[in-house]
Amino acid sequence: MKIEYYHASKYGNGARVADEFKKQMELEGITVNIHHVKKSKPQDIPPADLYIFSSPGRFGKPIGDMQHFLKKVKVPQGTKYALIATELCPNPEGVKRIPTEEEIGKCQHVLPIMNQLLQEKGLVKVAETKIFVTGLKGPLEKEWQKEVEVFSSQIATQPYILASISSDQVVSVA
Repeated sequence: MKIEYYHASKYGNGARVADEFKKQMELEGITVNIHHVKKSKPQDIPPADLYIFSSPGRFGKPIGDMQHFLKKVKVPQGTKYALIATELCPNPEGVKRIPTEEEIGKCQHVLPIMNQLLQEKGLVKVAETKIFVTGLKGPLEKEWQKEVEVFSSQIATQPYILASISSDQVVSVA
């Protein structure tokens, strides 16, 4: 099983999430290769069983580098993908009124935009999540590792992942 993970981390928060995801998946025996989109060519990404794309939010949208990468990415139709967005926490300390889910949904479009760009290419989403940051440059919210662990578990228990892991294992009989 091979996962290629592409992130557009600007302040290091997305890179930390990627490293934690890799650590969690390696516990399951799954290989994860991490790439920054600025150092990758979207037409030359290696084959994988699953692609993960992770972007910070800027003014409610994926960062420009990620949008450009997703518009140019070349993978076969039917390819599976998952998304992670690192977004500003809707309840930073000192805020008197917490916005409703509906209000947040009106201004946070990171995941819907990324989904649209990939689904227009015929890719198939298997999971998505948000990891919150407490300020524009971070840090990540408390216990963010638990959110990554839940996401990793969702990925590791997908039927196609389990089948791939089983077929990757070689059993020798003496």
